[in-house]
Amino acid sequence: MPHRSNPVIAKKGPYVVELEQGKTYFWCACGRSENQPFCDGSHKDTNLEPLKFEVDEQKKYGLCGCKHTKNAPFCDREHSKL
Repeated sequence: MPHRSNPVIAKKGPYVVELEQGKTYFWCACGRSENQPFCDGSHKDTNLEPLKFEVDEQKKYGLCGCKHTKNAPFCDREHSKL
């Protein structure tokens, strides 16, 4: 089992989701959420916290599924190195 401070790889690729301008989202950083790519509180037994964010325009975004992006919450193709 991974150490509770390391994220679980939920998906080796992005979650493509339509996001609304001005709405607050919480991206799952631990990889344990059943509501990927969004937080459902599953991080409570880890030292990882969800990332609160908003977007500037309504459109489809690729949110990181592997939890290793250097541009959270957005996919930067880091999953291709895993």
